[in-house]
Amino acid sequence: MVAVPRAPGEPSRRSLLRAGGAAALVAGGGALAGCGTGPADGVGPDGRVTIQLWHGQTDSAAKVIKGLVERFHRSHPDINVDMGGGVLADAMLQKITAALASGSYPDIAYVFGSDLASVARSPEVVDLTSQVNEGPTPWRNFWAPARQAVTINGRVRAVPAVLDCLAVVCNKKLFAEAGVDLPEAGWTWEEFTDTARRLTDASKGRFGTGWPGTGDEDTVWRMWPMVWDLGGDVIGDDGRGIGFAKEGVRALEVVRDLVRDKSVYVDPKPGSEQMYRVFLSGRMGMVATGPWQLPDITQAKVDYHVVPLPSFSRRPVTISGPDTWTVFDNGSARKTAARTFVTWLNQPGPDSRWAVEAGSLPLSRRSQDRPAWREHTEKMPGLPVWTKALASARVRPVHPAYPRISQSLGQAVVSVLLGRKSPADAVRSCASEANAALLIPR
Repeated sequence: MVAVPRAPGEPSRRSLLRAGGAAALVAGGGALAGCGTGPADGVGPDGRVTIQLWHGQTDSAAKVIKGLVERFHRSHPDINVDMGGGVLADAMLQKITAALASGSYPDIAYVFGSDLASVARSPEVVDLTSQVNEGPTPWRNFWAPARQAVTINGRVRAVPAVLDCLAVVCNKKLFAEAGVDLPEAGWTWEEFTDTARRLTDASKGRFGTGWPGTGDEDTVWRMWPMVWDLGGDVIGDDGRGIGFAKEGVRALEVVRDLVRDKSVYVDPKPGSEQMYRVFLSGRMGMVATGPWQLPDITQAKVDYHVVPLPSFSRRPVTISGPDTWTVFDNGSARKTAARTFVTWLNQPGPDSRWAVEAGSLPLSRRSQDRPAWREHTEKMPGLPVWTKALASARVRPVHPAYPRISQSLGQAVVSVLLGRKSPADAVRSCASEANAALLIPR
């Protein structure tokens, strides 16, 4: 099996998934229509339980989910999963918030990992701790980022849906033309900026690398591996302020150096689609991205090389951005059926199929060992680099203030990308806003 390439003009899956990190935490619109298609308890006259799934996916990934649901129905004839309703993932937070307020919400929804802490404040979100510890879910076999992204204050509030991480993809042709050696694991950010400078050729409209420039989560999450590598964190130990006041300055100095050398393409539009188009057209030497981009790179016939992210310490570090299947309580019958479905999705067979066809990484080592995934990696050179990087991946904190912190840091990154502020001034502005968000009870 191979990953499903998106149709021309269709947004990439990850461009939609990354959009939710700094979403407003307010509901929009009025009360929603009822989510169920049968009786309120979901149990039909034949005893079959109907549950509603808001999957949030675009066309290609939605087809994969539909195929998985059909497989589930064959092995679980007493449960009907209704895929109707819902919205794309980038609008899910607003719709779920409104649905909870109206008392008419789905049984399962695709919720961004960065939004889970806000959603899980609702008492209608089902605590899945006992299920993952006692049931057939391969919890202990999951990669650490997958477990961390759904755990809040020691309780499991969702199950992982999508797992990925960042690495650097290089255009081998451009490296050869510039006479630059391809990077290897263990390289540094100083080597990265030097390589970007050497790959840049203004006369040919060629950039060394690119960076999202809208201040959204796609702009921000590329900063955290640098912060973590330097010993910082998103939130300080006392929980009352940011944990990157010093480390953020050093990380932004990397961005400043790219701007100084005019070696970075700054994408002015949300979703990073223009940045990826520049890379796919052969006018960018390197791009930090995830496995979701490989189908497009392959389709564009780019001869590519994948290498782990650089670091300051030469130790491996990357970021993973898992998203979640969050279960809501619509009564015991529907809750039990929803738990059964998400547990089934996390099993190695369905999970490996989802990872292969939707462009993510296996949630567990057992999924990684499935024949479908092994065959897929043989067809997609470089894919094992991302899988191996999961061992050193970290996730953003599952904290209700995170969207505000992300928004503040996003503005800081953009101010440096556009040459409006120094790294130190940008971090000071970020700290003022982000610290206020951490002090306000939420």
